[in-house]
Amino acid sequence: MRLRLLPRSAFRPLIVLVAAAAAATCLAACGSNGPSGGGSATSGTINWWGWTPTDTATAQNYISAFNKQYPNIKVNYKLVNISDWVAALRPALLSGRGPDVFDMQPGAYVTQFKSFTEDLTPLAQQALGKDWKSKVAPIGISGLTSDGKLTAMSVGSTFAGMLWINEEIFKKYNLSPPTTLAEWEHVCQVLKQNQKGCFVQGAAQEGFDQDTLQSIANSVQPGLWTKASTGDAKWNDPGIVKTLSIWKELFTSGIMQSGAVGYQQYPDANNDFLTGKYAMVMMGTWYTQYATSKAMTAALSAAGVSGAKPFPILPIAFPDVAGAGNTSEMYGDSDFGLAVSTKSKSRAAAETFVKWMTTTTVGQQVVADQLNDLPALPSVQPNFDSIQLVDPTSQTTPVQDLIAKAAKVTEPREALLSTDVQNAILAAATSVATGKASPQDAADTLQKAAEAAGETFK
Repeated sequence: MRLRLLPRSAFRPLIVLVAAAAAATCLAACGSNGPSGGGSATSGTINWWGWTPTDTATAQNYISAFNKQYPNIKVNYKLVNISDWVAALRPALLSGRGPDVFDMQPGAYVTQFKSFTEDLTPLAQQALGKDWKSKVAPIGISGLTSDGKLTAMSVGSTFAGMLWINEEIFKKYNLSPPTTLAEWEHVCQVLKQNQKGCFVQGAAQEGFDQDTLQSIANSVQPGLWTKASTGDAKWNDPGIVKTLSIWKELFTSGIMQSGAVGYQQYPDANNDFLTGKYAMVMMGTWYTQYATSKAMTAALSAAGVSGAKPFPILPIAFPDVAGAGNTSEMYGDSDFGLAVSTKSKSRAAAETFVKWMTTTTVGQQVVADQLNDLPALPSVQPNFDSIQLVDPTSQTTPVQDLIAKAAKVTEPREALLSTDVQNAILAAATSVATGKASPQDAADTLQKAAEAAGETFK
């Protein structure tokens, strides 16, 4: 889900690509200096399971591009809802009848599924050389590595900590993007006076509540959320209590839509924003794909809008809701990596697919041009000469600036949090939003839950 953000360099000369592909194929087929796989490295059928790309057309774009180079490897993509991921994947992997390749996300999933994954360090060395780590975005390595094992190879990264706005709505009512909590409240008041929704969020989902809370915390005290995630600060630190207080104010001031705690980000909030019911939404860099005419048109159709005209969306910084003058910095992780199952019967072909997606210029260019992820290879950039934005005049600079900014982000998003702590964050957010707990009580409960989960604090 992550949706799952760049001008792009030109393709390398064809002769270089052919030579590189030939070398890679030989390495995979011969197993020289790398992991050996079952079956052929250039033919066969592999099953790829993922919760992302959520748009199966995007996955098919990846597969179609891959098949131009490897026509004899058939890739079947199975989309599994993120809420069903653990329940579906674990028994499939245990049975040996599960996927050959599957998505991996930093954090809890690495802990839960690392025993089912092949160590892909040799494959990375095989593809990129012994200095492979210097050629890959660091954020795409650290979160997918556990106990020295590279459980998956990053396809690309996504980042959160900003908002997206419907530019046409803002222009219609002569509004400027809010930079403070007071300005945000004013924007919402004007829109509501004109029977237009202001901001929409699926507050029933932990990941998106966490994004908003981490952004608020970065406005209160930059880096505090990460310190709590690493045990260098407690979850009931005064700054976290203030974060929860501001979170509550989003509801009482009318910024959050009515019934937000019963909303899912996908499809509810996503569809409400794309259909023009609301002017703002909390989404990350993965949403950049909808700045393009193709993706926006497809998304409108999926949302049930027939014949709708795509509208330009713009990324804006998260407002300084604490009023402390702090820039609310962004944060992120590898959006997803591709893991190879230790029980795959087509391991060599699976390795070929993973290597093509994550380490080749051609594969990473396809990823980049989707504007869904920042490529794992920093050397690859989106080719805006071939990307058609809805309104290049207004969108080109903001989108390119967002991509440049995101590429420098080092603060993690999911990688440091266990499932238990994430569940406790959702409980804290929901209890405060509904008035069932004060910010202080919710923070105290969150701290106790983190300690009960085995987290240690200084």
